[in-house]
Amino acid sequence: MTQATVSSEMRASVLHPGGRMALESRPVPTPDPGDVLVQVAAVGVCGSDTHYLRHGRIGEFVVTAPIVLGHEASGRIVAVGAGVPDERIGERVSIEPQRPDPHSPESLRGEYNLCPAMRFYATPPVDGALAEYVTIGSAFAHAVPDSVSDEAAALFEPLSVGIAAMRKAAVGLGGSVLIAGAGPIGLLSAQVARASGLTRIVVTDPDPLRRAAAERFGATRTVDPGTESPAVGDGFDAFVDASGAPAAIRAGIPAVRPGGRVVLVGMGADDLELPVSLIQSRELLLTGVFRYANTWPTAIALAASGRVDLDGMVTGRFPLDRAEDALNADREPGSIKAVVHPGRAGTEPQEEL
Repeated sequence: MTQATVSSEMRASVLHPGGRMALESRPVPTPDPGDVLVQVAAVGVCGSDTHYLRHGRIGEFVVTAPIVLGHEASGRIVAVGAGVPDERIGERVSIEPQRPDPHSPESLRGEYNLCPAMRFYATPPVDGALAEYVTIGSAFAHAVPDSVSDEAAALFEPLSVGIAAMRKAAVGLGGSVLIAGAGPIGLLSAQVARASGLTRIVVTDPDPLRRAAAERFGATRTVDPGTESPAVGDGFDAFVDASGAPAAIRAGIPAVRPGGRVVLVGMGADDLELPVSLIQSRELLLTGVFRYANTWPTAIALAASGRVDLDGMVTGRFPLDRAEDALNADREPGSIKAVVHPGRAGTEPQEEL
């Protein structure tokens, strides 16, 4: 292993079974062959982190032992394992928080996000990035240009979900999409749709503050689903559900034109009643999105070119010792994305860096 000067101990925000979070000291991890050690600069808070805090599980993944949350991360490489060039030390990177088995059939097909042996940050029992240092495979530490901030580099992870969703939607220039949900993934899907040349991007959400955010981040129109329906016209080329709400999914499918696509991104009910006859008669293609694969180069290009605005989505900044507050920031009206800075000292949330 080759490294810059790194201490042997680090701070980590740890979630314990039962919902207790504590700031603890842990050994700095050592990069295995092919890995890099990253000093974490910024960590975005995801709804899955919040769900683990409040409910202790997501589906079959249960918090039964202490775990470090956080999978939207950026930082700087400070050490490399065997087989990784020393020249990478000092490189600013965005972390793709996945460790697939490179030899699985899914990985060999290029669909490594579907690898059944996947080890994904902050998914029990795998620790995440709410710590001062993390390790990741060198191929999953993506170099970022100086024009991209640490916060934006951390948000390449949710941006990648939006990229994966719009790739599944397969809508071309001048096309149209209906997006349900104006949370971070819905807003990023709208931004990707705009960058892809779509000319009709309608976003539905019951929250007026979120609808206003959607108008800032790419929507050509927003709709309160409780009071009106989107103007269907000839039907949308695609419907992307970023809400996970059964009612939103049931309302969105009939708005898709014959031969269009339905993309389910939001994690909601395990089972859902669908209009099968409508799907059959219109020959709709219905698919899901599970994380992402091969999206970071696109995310870097979109952010570096200014085609998407990631910095503008950050509505709260917190030091590591206020990580629990960051995870609960979604309860604040107008909150879009909270970011934790593990290297920052202090006990108060920071609105401006």
